[in-house]
Amino acid sequence: MDNLLSPEELEFAEKMREFYRTEIPEDIRFRNATGQELSKDDIVTTQQILNKHGYAVPNWPVEWGGQDWTPVQRHIWLEEMQLANVPSPLPFNASMVGPVIATFGSQEIKERFLPKTANIDIWWSQGFSEPNAGSDLASLKTTAVKKGDHYIVNGQKTWTTLGQYGDWIFMLVRTDPDVKKQAGISFLLIDMKSPGVTVRPIELIDGGHEVNEVFFDNVEVPVENLVGEENKGWTYAKFLLGNERTGIARIGQSKVNLARVKAYAATTKTARGTLLDDPLFSARLTKVEAELTALEFTQLRMLSTQVAGSEKPDPRSSVLKLRGSQLQQDITELLVDVLGPQGLDFVDDARLPGGFTDLPPAAVDALRTYFNYRKVSIYGGASEIQRGIISKAILGL
Repeated sequence: MDNLLSPEELEFAEKMREFYRTEIPEDIRFRNATGQELSKDDIVTTQQILNKHGYAVPNWPVEWGGQDWTPVQRHIWLEEMQLANVPSPLPFNASMVGPVIATFGSQEIKERFLPKTANIDIWWSQGFSEPNAGSDLASLKTTAVKKGDHYIVNGQKTWTTLGQYGDWIFMLVRTDPDVKKQAGISFLLIDMKSPGVTVRPIELIDGGHEVNEVFFDNVEVPVENLVGEENKGWTYAKFLLGNERTGIARIGQSKVNLARVKAYAATTKTARGTLLDDPLFSARLTKVEAELTALEFTQLRMLSTQVAGSEKPDPRSSVLKLRGSQLQQDITELLVDVLGPQGLDFVDDARLPGGFTDLPPAAVDALRTYFNYRKVSIYGGASEIQRGIISKAILGL
């Protein structure tokens, strides 16, 4: 990537690299690097350090904590963060609800929520998907009926990631059932401590608790918690999802995980030497490396032509989401294949399984990560949805 950057951008990258490695606590970066589960405190501590230095929400307007950076500088900011194993700012705050409020919210809503959102004094949850409205999100059924100065909200949201920590939830709700389904949706902010809100965990295949379902039973929400205009929520959701899809490419994180694959393969003995010397494995590894490099070039090319401050989602973000998701899954599959049965032994605190002390740290999270990453081709818009966007908005089919 360095060959594609100007001297000024290379200097900026070095500045970010130095900051991440000196200002973010090493124990947090170690836990992130070795596949250990991060606590809520780890995420809050990191984001508050970033926010103190102006690095938590650089994509926001400057008046609300953002930076007057180019799209390429924002790419460098994120990639160097991932390469340094620094936990990214909470996406629900930094790249989802924050930009929506900053772009479409009233001045009162901006002043009320943006500073606390940037500093993670409010932990936001996302209330989009429903049991029968996932990829076809516009089919959502959760209703918000206006009665006086309140909306009465009834319905259910599901797959609410880290909702057990949520203070507030940003919601897509149906405010007009009598128009085309995309036209009758609004964007509403709800205090999760409100009477009638119930959060219930969904246990994952590895026994973890990452996602939740959230129920709303006659929840009263003040009308001033509406973002933008009533029945314009689908426009705001498309704007939000465009931001999310660009970040989901996770090129820096994929580089780190690919380096882990190489490190593990270098310790795996074969008749030829190590697994890195095996021509079939080497071909698989090289293919993934080449595709990851191509994806990075695509992202840089896209960023160099991106219109700053545009409220319209860039359909090219769907290319990044589609290919980024596939590559992340390919890398987790490589990791499981390298480790074989050695990756099956789950232990606490990232200690290595007995008898495999020659493996690099955190080999034991391979299978858990493999299963968990099956979701990346679904959330933020399933791969089928991305192909539809690409065919219509980019290829004109």
